Order: sequence, then C-alpha cells, then structure tokens
Amino acid sequence: EVKCNLTAKNYSLIPANISKNVTILDLSYNQITLNITDTRVLQTYFLLNELYLIENKVTILLNNSFSSLSNLEILNICRNSIHTIQQGTFTGLHKLKKLYLCQNKIVQLNPDTFLPLKNLILLNLHGNLISYFDVPQLFYLEFIILYGNPWNCSCSLLNLQNWLKTSNVTLENENITMCSYPDILKCYNIKTVPYKAECYSKFPSFITEDLHIPFQSISNSTFNNSLNNLTRNSEHESHGKSWAFLVGVVVTVVMTSLLISIAIKCPVWYNFLLSYNHHRLEEHEAETYEDGFTGNPSSPSQIPDTNSEETTVIFEQLHSFVVYDDGFIEDKYIDTHELCEEN
Repeated sequence: EVKCNLTAKNYSLIPANISKNVTILDLSYNQITLNITDTRVLQTYFLLNELYLIENKVTILLNNSFSSLSNLEILNICRNSIHTIQQGTFTGLHKLKKLYLCQNKIVQLNPDTFLPLKNLILLNLHGNLISYFDVPQLFYLEFIILYGNPWNCSCSLLNLQNWLKTSNVTLENENITMCSYPDILKCYNIKTVPYKAECYSKFPSFITEDLHIPFQSISNSTFNNSLNNLTRNSEHESHGKSWAFLVGVVVTVVMTSLLISIAIKCPVWYNFLLSYNHHRLEEHEAETYEDGFTGNPSSPSQIPDTNSEETTVIFEQLHSFVVYDDGFIEDKYIDTHELCEEN
C-alpha cells in the first residue's frame, strides 16, 4: 500500500504531483469540486484502491469521472453538496465494493446508474433528500443504508419494500429508517409499513401476505368510498367501449350490404344502358324511312334493294306490336246464353 494523506490542505484542485503508485488517497476536508480538470488528473492514478473526498465542494458527479480507476474498491464522497449524479458516473468501477454517498443533497437517483458496479457490497445513501428509490440492479449487494431521508411511503415505495423483504440485502439502521409522508404512517419504517389493496393492484407481481393488512388510522368508510369510485370508473369505461364496438358493427354491416347491392345491380344497369343505345338519324336516313313508311311514288331517286328490305323488316316489326282490331266492341254485360238462344 502506498498511502497519501492530503486532508485539510485547502486544495481547490486535485494535485498532479502525487506519486503514480499511490493506492490510498485521502483528499478530505478541502475545496475540491471534482470538475473536468480534477477528473483528468484523477485518471492518472489508475492504481488507486481507496479514494476519500469527504467534506469537499462537489456538487455534480460527471460521466466517466472514475473510468480509469479499474482497481478502486472504496469510494467515499460523503458530506458534500451533490445534487446530480449522471448516469455514466460510475462507468469502469468494476471492482468497487463500497460506495458512500451519505449526507449530500441527492433528491432522485436513477437505479441504472449503479449498473456498472458488478461487485458492490455496501451502498450508503443516508442523510440525503431522497423520497423515492426504485430497486437497483445490484446482485451482490449485502448492506444498504437509507435512514435520514424523507421517504414517501405511498404505493410507489411498495416495490422497494418487497425487494428489501425478499432479497438478501440487510437494511442497516432499519428501526430509524422512517416514513415522512403521509402523516398517518410516520410511525412505520419503510420495511414494515402496511399497504392497502389498491397498491397491490398496481404491482400485481408482488402480492404477498401483507395484502389484507389495513391502515390502522384510516376509517373503513374511506376505504369503501375509494373502492366504489374505482367500480364506477370501471363500469363507465366498459360502457364506453361497448358503445364504440356497437357503432363499429353497424357501420360494417351497412357497408357490406351496400357493396353487395352494388355488385348485384351493376350488371343490370349496364345491360339496360347498353340496350338503350340510340343515335341521331342522318338526313338521308330520315328521308329513306319516311319514303318507306308513306310509300311516296314520286321520290326523285330509286331506293336500293337493301334499303327496301330493311324498311320492310322494320315496318313488319312495328306492325307486330299493333293490337289486332276486328271492329267489334266487347260488352261484358251481354249474357252469352241469351245471345245463343236468339241465334
């Protein structure tokens, strides 16, 4: 081990004249902000096993701040003013076992931020401003410290509670890791707070024996009213969906019937239009037909045989439609029997 203790030296930047063989570097109680210049200098100390930056002026942890410190096992940045941790901050720290972020101003943490920490055993987050924390993907984690945060013990914390109960993680100082919101749950710690049935409906994969544990300070009437509201909302949604389905069925039937009728009627209409195909007679054609029908012997020109034959055929066709009239009027009131006797 090569130790270097530079505590309380009033440094504002990480010094670059430290031995490159240093394995334990303590820069606590200085004015270091861990800006881009500091991270570049820090990358040169690639043999570091332990790094302490307690009580400095760090406010933001930038991406790849420790990417070259592949041998680092302990990182302590407690008692700073950290409020933002970028998602790629801990990239490269594959051997890190203990991470201390206590007593900062962290409000929200993305659980994916800890994905590069494949061997992390201890995570210390106490004394921050965290009210909600999703389950981190830390498979080797054994200890987690969460007290001193304003935990909001609503349904959103149920996921974390089930993870604390079912995994092998030990919640350090469990008895003082208390709920801050709502007021009726301030007497519970985050691991034992009871949840109502509505919370389990939002997280169906985490239904446990705590399903029937009621809130002690909430009246039954409030619980029943909330259930009634949920029932009304579900009924309203079902009616709305059934109405939309009915309209869709009606529109489909009407359109199908219309298409079928068009498919049936189109050939009939087409044949009708095709048979009703007339054209205006030419002047000489009109004279020919007039001569044919009137039988005018004084026509100045002789009509060809073909035209006379056509005229005869047309006249016979027209004459076939005339009803034969024998000159007698049929009287339906004449008794045919009497007529026979007179004859």
